[in-house]
Amino acid sequence: NYIDENPQRWESRREEEILEGRTRGYACSEKVAEGARGDACSEKVAEGAQGDACSEKVAGRTRGYARTEKGAEGAQGVARTEKGAGRTRGYARTVLLLMLMFASCSGGQSYALHTGVPMCTPQSEDKGQPHQEVGRTQEYARTEVYGGAPLRTGAEVLMGFVSTGWLDDKRVAVVGNQTSIVGSTHLVDTLLACGIKVTKIFCPEHGFRGTAAAGAHVDNSTDPKTGLPIISLYGKNKKPTPEQLQGVDCVVFDLQDVGCRFYTYISTLHYVMEACAEAGIPLVVLDRPNPNGHYVDGPVLDTAKYRSFVGMHPVPIVYGMTIGEYAQMINGEGWLKGGIRCDLTVVPMEGYRRDSVGYELPVAPSPNLRNAHAVALYPSLCLFEGTHCGVGRGTDWPFEWVTYGADTLDLRQEEAPAQFSLKYLMEMYRRVPKGQFFLKSNFFEKLAGGGDLRKQIESGMSEEEIRATWQPGLEEFKKIREKYLIYGE
Repeated sequence: NYIDENPQRWESRREEEILEGRTRGYACSEKVAEGARGDACSEKVAEGAQGDACSEKVAGRTRGYARTEKGAEGAQGVARTEKGAGRTRGYARTVLLLMLMFASCSGGQSYALHTGVPMCTPQSEDKGQPHQEVGRTQEYARTEVYGGAPLRTGAEVLMGFVSTGWLDDKRVAVVGNQTSIVGSTHLVDTLLACGIKVTKIFCPEHGFRGTAAAGAHVDNSTDPKTGLPIISLYGKNKKPTPEQLQGVDCVVFDLQDVGCRFYTYISTLHYVMEACAEAGIPLVVLDRPNPNGHYVDGPVLDTAKYRSFVGMHPVPIVYGMTIGEYAQMINGEGWLKGGIRCDLTVVPMEGYRRDSVGYELPVAPSPNLRNAHAVALYPSLCLFEGTHCGVGRGTDWPFEWVTYGADTLDLRQEEAPAQFSLKYLMEMYRRVPKGQFFLKSNFFEKLAGGGDLRKQIESGMSEEEIRATWQPGLEEFKKIREKYLIYGE
């Protein structure tokens, strides 16, 4: 209540917490073996030794988060605030986890969010030195995009639950790839370092390390670092089989989505949810930012005629939801086979803002989306995959230019549109000889979500006229979407 009623006084108090020469420590100790191990959460501001991710450089100054706690009395208060839309907002993300029970994966317990819980720290194989502290807020584009509020992904938040022991004695399968990181360490390595019994890995298109090209066959294999079996969920085996889920007590899903219907990670999510529901296995989805989450746009998929792995649900091309929110929508709308429901828990982020335009992902989500510019252009350029034009695959600038023979539409220096746009598609349609633009297959229709868009372009309709035909479907989808949002608009 104090934060809500006195945001300016509270902000001032937070900044005054950092005093030169003062060393602050977290009461983040836990019993390990015979002794008490303290978390590396102390910092010496004057000497520049910083051991906690609770402060970051913002506008030339160090700002500390008011994490006060009474360790001796056991009372701990964590001020999780962020400046948003001109006001200080407190996070009430515990509500979600109280609503979503861990069932057999947690022994029926429910857990609140804690940032002051000790984290496990994997050791470096080379020098025996700890990696970056697990759960620590990384310093990539977060400070710029989020105005200084600390972003913690679902994977980082998860580590607090791991320390409480809710995954102890559970055999865990991880659905992940190169984006599944906690700090600078892979989620699988982090869980193993915490003593969690990870038994196998499932990987989506592009493979576990994210090196396979789009559409390339990915074989089952073994992870050379951990010796764990890797099961591909691409190609003929898109859905985990009952045999592959034998001996698994809980599945943890952690993939970085980019917020587009034809990006296949949400299709992998669908099949994993379906397999878990059929096998009676709890699924935990670790939420991550959606770099295209600030808008909803494009035609809604006609699932009766054009449902495929590049579009499984009646959603627009850009749906404006995180992958955790999307999982809730799949479950809530009964989109799994036979309307079955998955025992789903979403571990939400802290500090996420949906209006984070230009968010730079710390790891490329796939080989041909290498930077924020390409990710922002991707919704508008992926439709070219259903034409005879190229989008730069095999070059140093995939999804930043379009080619048809020697004719090039170079977008590398052009600011990406703030919404899904048809201008690039319609420009190249005018340039390409008549009758040679669209592929003879119906792949363009699958990507577009129906047969109307191609006909509209061929008939000479303007973008404004075409966009008007999407509006009824978009309005209906927004009503559905609203029910499953975890984060404010």
